Amino acid sequence: MRRRSKIPEIYVTLLLILMYLPILVVVVYSFNDTKLFSWEGFTFSWYQKLLHNRNIITAFFNSLELAALSSLSASVLGTVGAVGIAGRHFRGRGALENLSLIPIMVPEIILGMAYLAFFSFLRLPFGMLTLVLAHTTFCVPYIFINVKARLAGLDPAIGEAARDLGASAPRAFFDITLPLIAPSILSGALLAFAMSMDDVVISFFATGAQTSTLPLQIYSMLKMGVTPEINALCTLMLGAVFLIVAVGRLVSARRQRRA
Repeated sequence: MRRRSKIPEIYVTLLLILMYLPILVVVVYSFNDTKLFSWEGFTFSWYQKLLHNRNIITAFFNSLELAALSSLSASVLGTVGAVGIAGRHFRGRGALENLSLIPIMVPEIILGMAYLAFFSFLRLPFGMLTLVLAHTTFCVPYIFINVKARLAGLDPAIGEAARDLGASAPRAFFDITLPLIAPSILSGALLAFAMSMDDVVISFFATGAQTSTLPLQIYSMLKMGVTPEINALCTLMLGAVFLIVAVGRLVSARRQRRA
């Protein structure tokens, strides 16, 4: 028998190390008793300082609010757009679909400058409002792509059967179509949430002096040096993500057992 090559296993192992070693370093140094990258002892002091740092805490909750509002509004707009285009063949449909993907194809620096010029032209006060508008714009394509792909795989006869049985168009959508595309909406919304939480460039151009997001706060701290408080915050966020994933896996496993 031919011996199986170990190159794939080695490659995957090296890839996982490169992906997760930096994260492990961040977690470890959040407990380091010094700002330097040399181990001086174990401590929880950076977590205590983090809880008393109003700038970081405020920026973190601003980012959560911004990501929640932008992903929610983008989910509505993206879903409506995908449902409106699906199943309809008209002249210029391809151009319209390509146009809807421009926000994720154009470099962020160009989008940021465009938002700055547009909001200045409208004389909108820069702050949470302009941030939500800007983030919603570049988050819409993530929901639009997912929902459109899901709708393409659905049998249109399902909705037509509901209409034949007397259901109105809105009821057929909310009772039949919406539950079927809900997982796609949720996956797109989660991706949009993550992209909004992570954005720096567009937020830099669309924010005001009184509103700061977590990425912008960390970016501003680079001039004076980032303290391990950021490591502590990253560790807490990682723990929250792992907890949510674990709970989701448990719920999914229980549903499979019941089925």
